[in-house]
Amino acid sequence: MSSTNSVAVSDARDQLASIIDRARTEHEPVFLSRRGRRVAAVIDSDDLARLIELAEDMADIRAAEESREEMRRTRIEPTPWNEVKADLGLV
Repeated sequence: MSSTNSVAVSDARDQLASIIDRARTEHEPVFLSRRGRRVAAVIDSDDLARLIELAEDMADIRAAEESREEMRRTRIEPTPWNEVKADLGLV
């Protein structure tokens, strides 16, 4: 990430429209900094939605891995899908 993707908060006040346009067209976050430290970022909303979706998918993958590991550790057999559907009244 280049330093051109970082803008001081004090400068960002006057450049907000161009910062938003840059984030949308370049599909790269524009970091806002205060005293040389990044404190926030402007990111295209579609890019953010994709990132959130990927993060949720990753959380699901990790939860499934943890469940499989617990089943291996405890030697508990998984509940058959037909039984799950019956318990939920989906049959």
